Amino acid sequence: MLFRLSDIYKSYGGAEILRGVSFQINPNEKVGLVGRNGAGKTTVFRIITGEESADSGEVHKLSNLKIGLLQQHVDFTENETVHTAALSAFQRLHDIEAEMRRLEIEMAENSSDEVLDKYAELQTEFEQADGFTYTARAEAILLGLGFTKETWNTPTSNLSGGQKNRLGMARLLLSNPDILLLDEPTNHLDVGAVEWLENFLQNYETAFVIVSHDRYFLDRTCRRIIEIEKGKAVTYKGNYSQFLVERAERREQQQREFENQQSFIAKNEDFVRRNLAGQKTKLAKSRRNMLERLERVEAVSVEKSSGNFNLKKVERAGLNVLTAEDLAIGYGEKVLAENINFTLNRGECLGIIGGNGTGKTTFLKTILGKHRELAGELRWGTKTNIGYYAQNLEDLDARNEIIQELRRVAPTADNGELRGFLARFLFVGEDIFKRVADLSGGEKGRLALAKLIYSGVNVLVLDEPTNHLDIPSREALESALESYPGTILAVSHDRYFLDQIATQIFSFETDGTTEIFDGNYSEFHDWREVQSPKSKVQSQSKPEISDSVFQNESEKPEDRKSKTEDRLSKNQRQNIEKRIKEIEKEIPQLEEKTGNLAAQMTAPEVAANHETLQKVSAEYEQTQQRIQTLYAEWENLEMQSE
Repeated sequence: MLFRLSDIYKSYGGAEILRGVSFQINPNEKVGLVGRNGAGKTTVFRIITGEESADSGEVHKLSNLKIGLLQQHVDFTENETVHTAALSAFQRLHDIEAEMRRLEIEMAENSSDEVLDKYAELQTEFEQADGFTYTARAEAILLGLGFTKETWNTPTSNLSGGQKNRLGMARLLLSNPDILLLDEPTNHLDVGAVEWLENFLQNYETAFVIVSHDRYFLDRTCRRIIEIEKGKAVTYKGNYSQFLVERAERREQQQREFENQQSFIAKNEDFVRRNLAGQKTKLAKSRRNMLERLERVEAVSVEKSSGNFNLKKVERAGLNVLTAEDLAIGYGEKVLAENINFTLNRGECLGIIGGNGTGKTTFLKTILGKHRELAGELRWGTKTNIGYYAQNLEDLDARNEIIQELRRVAPTADNGELRGFLARFLFVGEDIFKRVADLSGGEKGRLALAKLIYSGVNVLVLDEPTNHLDIPSREALESALESYPGTILAVSHDRYFLDQIATQIFSFETDGTTEIFDGNYSEFHDWREVQSPKSKVQSQSKPEISDSVFQNESEKPEDRKSKTEDRLSKNQRQNIEKRIKEIEKEIPQLEEKTGNLAAQMTAPEVAANHETLQKVSAEYEQTQQRIQTLYAEWENLEMQSE
C-alpha cells in the first residue's frame, strides 16, 4: 500500500463535497480519477498531499512516502533557465557531485582512509542513483515535452504560463517520486507532446493517479478507474472505455436488485399490515423487525443533466462547402503551411490537429477572412452561413447578463423562448441574470455554444470546443454534432472527440507540411504509424581545415604540401589516401548512429526506464568519442597528404 483514504468527509460552506470516500492505491498502479466538475477530484488530491484536512475520516500513508504533485501554477527560482530548472530535480546528485569534486582536491594532499572511504561511499550512491545518465534523462524529457535544444537556455521568467506548466511537468517526471498525482496533465500540451507523455507513462515504473477530461489519454495510460460520484468513490478495473461498459452493467444490476427488493418489501409490508393484529401476529412482528434491519439497495440515480446541445434545423448549403487549391497560409512573408488542397462537402467534419505554432489558428483565421491567404485559392460554396466558436471565448461580452448575451443573436425573440433555450444549457431560474464576467470557464463555454447553436448556422468553425467542458458535457456535445446536418471544421486536441465526429483529419506537421486523411483520428494515427518514414539525422559535413592546424602558422598550405610530398613515398601516400577514404565512410555512419541513439533517448519507453537509458546513453557517449577520434586522425592525415 502507498496510501489509503478511509471514510473521508469534506464540506465547504455547508455544501458536502465528499461523503465517505474510501479507496487504496498500491505500488505500480495506474489509476484514473474521474467525475463531474465540482465532484471533489482536486479536493481528494489536496487531502492526500496534506494541503487540506478532511472533516472526518483517516488518511493512511506509507512511511516517508514521496508524493509528486503536478501544480497548476508552477514557480521557478530567479535566474533559472529551462535546462537548469529541469536539472534542479536532481539536487541530491548535484550535492554529491560537488562533494566528490571537493574530496578529489583534498585527496591530492590527504589520502587517508577516512577521505577515501567517504569518496567511495559518495561514488557508490551516485552510481546507484543513475548519476551518469541524469542529464541525458532530463534532456530526453525536455525534448519529448516540446522544448527544443534552442530553448534550453531561455530564462524561465520569459516562458508563457503553458510553457511553465510543461516545464513543471518535466521537473516532476524527473524527480522520481513514489507516486505521481497529475491534475489535468494534458491541458497545455499539443497532440505530439500528449502522445509522448502517454508512451512515457505506459512505461513508467511507479504508480500514478491522473485527473483528466481527456478520455483517449485515460484509455491509453490507466488500468483502473475510480469515479467520484455523489460524494463517494467507486472503483472499476480497466481503462476508461472498459469503465464505461462496467459502470453501465453495474447500474443495470443495481436497478434490478432495487426493483426486486422493492417488490420483496412491498409483499412483506402487506403481510405485516394484514396479520399484525390477527392469528399470525408473531410472524408479522418478526417480518416487521426483519424489514427494519434490512439493508436497503439504493435506486440508480438519474444522472444530472449535462446540457442538451441538440442543434436547430439549418438551411441546406450547396454540396461543395469549402475548397482549397494550392493554399499557402502565414503572416507577411512567413509561410506556416503551403500546397494545401482539399474539398469539404456538406455534412462532413474536418478535424484539424497539429503542434502549437504550426498554423491551426492561422488557418481558421484565413478561412474566416481575418487573414489573407499568401498563395492559392479558398472558395466557399453557395448558401453557406458560418458560425465561429473561439477558443478564448472572445465573442462573449463580460458586461452582459446571460440572457442579454443570447439576445445578441436573437434580437426579436421573447424572454420565454430564450429562457427555454438556455435551460437546455443548464442555465435555469435566476442563473440567466448572472453576469458573463462572473461565470466559470465551463459556464462560459456552454453560453458560447448556446449562442452559436441558436443562431442556426449551417457551417460550424470550432476552435477547441471541449476545452471548458467536463466529460458528460463533452459527450452531450458529441451526440449533438453527430446528428448535425451542417458542416463542421474543428480544431481540437481532444482525440476522443475527433474519433466521434471527424470524417477527415487535417494535420499540420512540425516541418511545415500538411496531411489530409479520410477518416477519424484513430484511423489517421494508425495509418501514420505505418506510412511515415522514420526521421533520419543528416550526417555532418566534413570540417573545414584552417591554417591554424599547421605548426608554423606563417607557413602557407602550398609550401607545406610540397615539403610533405618530398618526405612521403608513393606507397605511403596511397596508404594515407586509402585511410582517409575509410574514415570519410565511417564518420557519416557513426553520426547517423548517434542520431538514432539520440532519438532512442527521447523515446518515452527509454526515458522512463533508467537501466535502458543508461545503456543507450553510454553507447551514445562512446560513439561520440569515436567520432572525435576519427576527426582528429582525419585532420592529421589530410595535413600529411598535402
